[in-house]
Amino acid sequence: MRVVCCILLLLASQSALAEGFINRLLNHPVPGGVAVVPLGNAEQAPAARYQDKPVLVVREEDRRWIAIVGIPLNSQPGAHTLMVNDGRTLSFTVGSKHYREQHIKLKNGRQVNPLAEDMVRINRELAEQTRAYQTFSPTQPSNLLFDKPVQGPLSSPFGLRRFFNGEERNPHSGLDFAVGSGTPIKAPAAGKVILIGNYFFNGNTVFVDHGQGLISMFCHMSKIDVTLGQSLPRGGIVGRVGATGRATGPHMHWNVSLNDARVDPAIFIGAFKP
Repeated sequence: MRVVCCILLLLASQSALAEGFINRLLNHPVPGGVAVVPLGNAEQAPAARYQDKPVLVVREEDRRWIAIVGIPLNSQPGAHTLMVNDGRTLSFTVGSKHYREQHIKLKNGRQVNPLAEDMVRINRELAEQTRAYQTFSPTQPSNLLFDKPVQGPLSSPFGLRRFFNGEERNPHSGLDFAVGSGTPIKAPAAGKVILIGNYFFNGNTVFVDHGQGLISMFCHMSKIDVTLGQSLPRGGIVGRVGATGRATGPHMHWNVSLNDARVDPAIFIGAFKP
């Protein structure tokens, strides 16, 4: 019996090692999560697409290539497919996840039901931000275990079904940290500033491209400390916490996007809760 137990423990440890650190950190295949899909051990990096969009491909621990796939929050549980440039079609399974509700009271009714002239601005800003989210540069991300942009408690989690003044709106697409106004916001990984704006809902906003479709977005800032096109080191200051745009008070809102899918930033800081 003791021999059998030792063998089982050995097999379990070998399986964990075979998965690799990135897989253990990031593989949470649920709506709004991330799937890690093995691509094999070819000498050259394969390319892969999910829902006709290119995905992040890295080599895990100098052994095998893996695709790191962002799963949209509105995805249905079940079998999903990844297309590889060598003709393979790989399948992975998306599980289910329940997201709770959040009810928010806003004094400014226009931020719940915008006027016609507001919608002109909102639609223009949405198109601009969508283009930024769809950026796919060849740069390899400097790190996939991200640093927290600020040190503070998590407040509103990713994926909340949000109700503003009793009316349901889009789910919460990022992660909020409860920190004071003026707190410096640091880049969780090296990257390039690809968009800066002051937006109707987001307020002062910065998009940072970490490479291969991995994008961070920071908003509601009181101050922006970067310029368009600037290269940021890991830990570089992006801006300062504030309450601009649709916000009830100062906090740090952080989005992470993979292959144009907003995913739970908690995955990248080791704080994901199933």
